Amino acid sequence: MESKAEKLVVDLAEKLHTPARRDLTFYLVLFFAVLPIWSIVPLSWAFVIYALHSGLIWTFAWRGCGLFALALSEVFFSVYHYNLTAFISGPSPTGAGNLLELQAVFKRVLRAGLASLPEDYDEETLDVDRPGSPEETLTVLDYNDPRAVDFRNYLRTWFGKAPWSSIRRHEVYTWLYWSMFNSAFPGIDKVSEPHRKVLLEVTHMVEDRAGVKIPHGSNPAVPPMRLTLDPVNVSWRPLIWYIGVTLGNVYLRHSMRSNWNAKVEVHEGLEYVLRIPPNWNARTGPRPIVFMHGLGLGLTQYRRFLVHMFRSLPDYPILVPLLPHVSQEILHPRFLRPMGRTEMTACLASLLAKLGWADLDEPSSDSSDSEEKAPVNSRKATDSLRTPKGVTMLSHSNGSFSHAWMLKTYSQMITRSCFVDPVTFCSWEGDLCYNFIYRPCADGLDLIIKYFVGTELGVANFLQRHFDWSSNCLWYEEIPNARDPKKTLFVLGGKDSIIDATRVRRYLTSHGIRKGLRFDPDGHHGQALLSISPVHNDILQWLQEKH
Repeated sequence: MESKAEKLVVDLAEKLHTPARRDLTFYLVLFFAVLPIWSIVPLSWAFVIYALHSGLIWTFAWRGCGLFALALSEVFFSVYHYNLTAFISGPSPTGAGNLLELQAVFKRVLRAGLASLPEDYDEETLDVDRPGSPEETLTVLDYNDPRAVDFRNYLRTWFGKAPWSSIRRHEVYTWLYWSMFNSAFPGIDKVSEPHRKVLLEVTHMVEDRAGVKIPHGSNPAVPPMRLTLDPVNVSWRPLIWYIGVTLGNVYLRHSMRSNWNAKVEVHEGLEYVLRIPPNWNARTGPRPIVFMHGLGLGLTQYRRFLVHMFRSLPDYPILVPLLPHVSQEILHPRFLRPMGRTEMTACLASLLAKLGWADLDEPSSDSSDSEEKAPVNSRKATDSLRTPKGVTMLSHSNGSFSHAWMLKTYSQMITRSCFVDPVTFCSWEGDLCYNFIYRPCADGLDLIIKYFVGTELGVANFLQRHFDWSSNCLWYEEIPNARDPKKTLFVLGGKDSIIDATRVRRYLTSHGIRKGLRFDPDGHHGQALLSISPVHNDILQWLQEKH
């Protein structure tokens, strides 16, 4: 007979998920923030129609004419916004990935968490280089195996967190076909022979990892999430909102130039802010910092952190690539044409090489064996020929995708890495997609994130039509010096509403990361970049270390 503990574990994947009830903060944000902004468009339509239909427009004084002009501009813009929404609602321009690479990624996903690892360890005393690596052997697990239960529990997130027993094979095929080929599943009989072979092979591996066969048939009540195929979730917002965001970012670009002696330039289509201290020496000065920002309002959202970083690190060169497609800069030519992995990495790598911060072809390092053995005088003579040291890359939230792309493609250019609220780890588990796109809002913070960020046109276009989950996933083995706390730092908040920070921490610690991990149990998403956060100074102090 099963013990009480075993039954408790088994029931975990069958637990009925009930959405959290809406609290008071949800309604406060709804009535005092969202509705006032949202209602500008329908009120503008009503005013314009009434003024024209009644003929009152001919009796307006200059104030009335001005108000009519503003309302009319909102009407025209709403039509433009609707057309843009219809445009991005079409098929995803992102094609299917490399089949062999996708198979390798799935094997990696299915092997994650298989290793039996000790809870107490120290990075410096570990006997293996990669504890918990995906090199574990994928075998048929028992149904009651805690690893199988855990796998079923997080995999059901892709099916709206429905009980595992309600998921059927047709829906699993649908989900796998989307995740591998970025296409709608046409039915097993209509799938090409090569694709069918891969589909059946991956399904078999999923069943082995889950410890149970997936029942045949279909259950339309439990559809899978297919991020780039499902209808795009866009909420309208008025022209005045976009004007405010654009003017704010334009002002901050000017402020960066005048107050911090920074440049705002464009390199191969990538706009960036660059601050290089006048006395900085490329050979002996501090290592440059590259900050990859996340979703939101661009410079306007990160102004305080950037100013604090400029003040705290006056001797450090700082580069901030600007990403208009996730910054609500609707007038920018790249607003609906986000840079993908290939374009972004090539552009950023050539920019770092152009600045002389890292070498594009040769792996960079702080020292070499020959240099250690060379006489002091000889070493001094070759200092001027030393290759660039590389950069420290700091990323927040969505910026960790670009960070991951660079580590996958040009890891030699990134000598130190700091991930704050990273969304690139464990993204295969579905929490990120579910929490940010599909989950109903329960409190005010959820609603702020959903309306003011998640359902904005450019953000929705990027996440729901240009998302490449296999490229966006970053693995422990792809991070140089991941267990060296002097070279790699991970910052997580326990109350993060976008990612499951507990699972991300578990993934990192399973690979021996402990000293380089900062976990704030009460931290919310983005809070670590605020000066009130207990880990904020840790980030700045880590950036100042010279290694």
